[in-house]
Amino acid sequence: MNPSSDSFAPQTSAKPGRTLRPTVFWRIAEDIPKPLNWSLMIASIALPLLLWWVVTALQLVDPKFLPSPGTVLATFQRLISTGELQKDTIASLWRVGVGFSLAALFSIPIGVLMGSFASIRALLEPAFGLMRYMPAPAFIPLLIIYLGIDEAPKIALIFIGVFFFNALMAMDTVKFVPKDLIESTYMLGGDRWQTLTQVIFPHVLPGIIDACRINLAAAWQLVIVAELIAANEGLGRRISYAGRFFKTDEIFVGLIVIGVIGMSLDLFFQYLLRVSCRWSSQRR
Repeated sequence: MNPSSDSFAPQTSAKPGRTLRPTVFWRIAEDIPKPLNWSLMIASIALPLLLWWVVTALQLVDPKFLPSPGTVLATFQRLISTGELQKDTIASLWRVGVGFSLAALFSIPIGVLMGSFASIRALLEPAFGLMRYMPAPAFIPLLIIYLGIDEAPKIALIFIGVFFFNALMAMDTVKFVPKDLIESTYMLGGDRWQTLTQVIFPHVLPGIIDACRINLAAAWQLVIVAELIAANEGLGRRISYAGRFFKTDEIFVGLIVIGVIGMSLDLFFQYLLRVSCRWSSQRR
């Protein structure tokens, strides 16, 4: 007896399977409601502060190693009242600002040229790649020998630590410019300069701003090392001096001030990205 083909058909349940949709919290690549977004952002700051307060209130750690939030706040107010914190903050901001700005001023156009022209890329990428793997603090002895112990070696250290990374990251953003877009520019009568300034640079500007955000954090890390070079003022010098005399409350003040400044600058770059690259924000 030849069995009917229907007898071998897969049996299906009478009830269709219920598809579980992910909650708002777990949706991939989708925005979340603003109230939830703000709640999570506040929690990311409040929870560590609460944990810090609980640990110190219960004296789970020796106050010499982990001062309480109240002690750190009192130290902050003391340093503000004496004017020391303002002087240190201004000194560090000036060093980071000058070193980072000079690095960005030179690295961005060089990076765009490296990404746009294979000849320039072949000429510079090997040397830049080599320099990228040399830790910037290793140049401190040479910088002292060449530039002395004033402000120049501190700014040069930040410049070295930012320039090569920024140039290579800017170069990589150019790789994502569609060739069809460049060919269309030539077909419409554009020349090389117009292609660079009116097509390539606007297209890669969001990536360049993101690269600057990342490398600005590296600049703040380097200022701590830079201010070990015979500095009389600066947040890095304040932290180093406090560590030498076991003043953990002043170390916490310096770290928190650097963190707040860094976050503020990061928010500024995000705002700059939204204002100058509205088309990119809408596309995302």
